[in-house]
Amino acid sequence: MKVLFIGGTGIISTACATRAIDKGIDLTLLNRGKSSRPTAKGARIINADIYDPASMRLALAGKEFDVVVDWIAYTPQDVQKDIDFFSGKTGQFVFISSASAYQTPASNLPIRESTSLENPFWEYSRNKIACEELLVAEYRKNKFPFTIVRPSHTYDRTSLPIEGGYTVIDRMLKGKPVIVHGDGTSIWTLTHNTDFAKGFVGLLGNSHARGEIFHITSDEWLTWNQIHLLLGEAAGVTPQLVHVPSELIAVYDQNIGSSLLGDKAHSAIFDNSKIKQVVPEFVCTVPFSQGAKEIIAWHTAELARQVVDLKFDQMCDLILANYKNAWPS
Repeated sequence: MKVLFIGGTGIISTACATRAIDKGIDLTLLNRGKSSRPTAKGARIINADIYDPASMRLALAGKEFDVVVDWIAYTPQDVQKDIDFFSGKTGQFVFISSASAYQTPASNLPIRESTSLENPFWEYSRNKIACEELLVAEYRKNKFPFTIVRPSHTYDRTSLPIEGGYTVIDRMLKGKPVIVHGDGTSIWTLTHNTDFAKGFVGLLGNSHARGEIFHITSDEWLTWNQIHLLLGEAAGVTPQLVHVPSELIAVYDQNIGSSLLGDKAHSAIFDNSKIKQVVPEFVCTVPFSQGAKEIIAWHTAELARQVVDLKFDQMCDLILANYKNAWPS
């Protein structure tokens, strides 16, 4: 099976590329060759400007693929370019959407693929919804063979799944208070990228996946308090957690605020029955207690990886000082 990944060097896509090659898939990666992350060993590489249609046509001239996956389509305009380019040229087109497209906050849990799509807080999510609507319309009109995949919060050892990244670990190690949004008890789902890859690769070339939508997530549920405590435990410290309303954090940083109010501030647990039915081998085996240890080990292995964002660090100090003044103990 010949598969094309457009992109293919991100946190999720790298794990999927590695697993695809391990499964014997003939994989080609089309990207601009500017990622700091190494490409999967055994993949064919084509360097081209993905956002330049002429460059795409030249790079892919005479090449055919059973499956095309676009990892970096974010707007309806991006998806329309894919439809125009690949219609009649592939047996399956996989669009990477987002679980943040689901109704936010969800009126019912667990979230299923049939849960309505609505996110009034985050433009990123609304764009993903519009992309999905375009693909569904094209399928109904012209049988464009889409598969939509909605990842939730997926991480690897290089990525700390908390706002501020390694800066938060640095604060923990220095004994400084760490901000946790809300009261820290909302439930969240974190998925290791190698676990996600098990479900994803099983959808490639799968006849039961065409015209269908799937989310792929872990079945482990954690509160944000637990997530921070597990990271602290892996780092060898007990962090001092301070709870701050998400709405207040949004006042200080609009981008972080959109991510919180449009996603992370709300409980999110998922029913994975559909992906398990279509891909029976999908089983998550990396709990976050293990993932946290991988994250800390990777960051502490090299000093250059321990990047502290001074702007974020100072913002945390400011929020905490103002919050303490507003709500004195």
